[in-house]
Amino acid sequence: MAACMFYSRQLATATLRSHGSRTALRAAAQVLGSSGLLNNHGLQVQQQQQRNLALHEYLSMELLQEAGISVPKGQVAKSPDEAFAIAKKLGSKDVVIKAQVLAGGRGKGTFESGLKGGVKIVFSPEEAKAVSSQMIGKKLFTKQTGKKGRICNQVLVCERRYPRREYYFAITMERSFQGPVLIGSSQGGVNIEDVAAESPEAIVKEPVDIVEGIKKEQALRLAQKMGFPQNVLDSAADNMVKLYNLFLKYDATMVEINPMVEDSDGAGKVQAILVNIFGGIMRCDVIAQGIVMAVKDLDIKIPIVVRLQGTRVDDAKALIADSGLKILACDDLDEAAKMVVKLSEIVALAKQAQVDVKFQLPL
Repeated sequence: MAACMFYSRQLATATLRSHGSRTALRAAAQVLGSSGLLNNHGLQVQQQQQRNLALHEYLSMELLQEAGISVPKGQVAKSPDEAFAIAKKLGSKDVVIKAQVLAGGRGKGTFESGLKGGVKIVFSPEEAKAVSSQMIGKKLFTKQTGKKGRICNQVLVCERRYPRREYYFAITMERSFQGPVLIGSSQGGVNIEDVAAESPEAIVKEPVDIVEGIKKEQALRLAQKMGFPQNVLDSAADNMVKLYNLFLKYDATMVEINPMVEDSDGAGKVQAILVNIFGGIMRCDVIAQGIVMAVKDLDIKIPIVVRLQGTRVDDAKALIADSGLKILACDDLDEAAKMVVKLSEIVALAKQAQVDVKFQLPL
């Protein structure tokens, strides 16, 4: 998830006509850092709106976490050794190394070290160290940075999430709506400017009355238009409300989440698994052995139905039976399909009732 926030100082204008107030106002202007204009009729001090603070992704993610929004676990590293230590601490088989550079298009950028891409997936702490050494202290060149490039002083080392679907979401101030507006799209994880140019209909907007504030039904309406599935609509809307509150709390001019992700946890929970095997050139017993190993390695607790047909099918059934795992072998595909549906329903009902269910084979 990429997150960015921009802040502004509020517009302040003061005009005094009396000559006696000029000295006091001039001093106040110096304290406030405002620009002054002196004329024969008086002194006018005007502070123009300034967008002078853009946060790195890791800082934005800390604010999101404080607001109760789910973000990937991770820490920032300022050296390759720190990246190694963080990757080891995360304990995940694969982690993501993300260059912390205030420029768009980093994923397609190139470092002066020759490394292509400012976002890399690595599979060991050693690889995290090697990749970060090609980022930290090196310039990254993207479409936005131009030939000058931007130095990367630190990287974000975070866990890898597996998105089921990616969306775009932002909150910004827009003149045409005279206030804040929620912006969403079903096309996330890509350059939103390209989406606006090529498929403007894919971007939806929901203006918010800044006095009344955001309403849950507004967020739900936008989530629906963005294409969130019914089972995660409420969760998506809740996160939008939290983001809006964050937007107001920090007087931001823009909060952007790209991509806003529906991960595998947001999908319907898997209650049972059906594996259909027809062993031709590849023997059934070899495939069965692979399934048994996978179930043990992944520590799968839900029941698995395996339909077996083909070469050495009896040997495959014997391997499954001897494994002692929750694997039921069937000969007929229709029978296997009916069985997995029944098992799925049993597991779902047990979870709803908060009852632990154990299966003894043969069923």
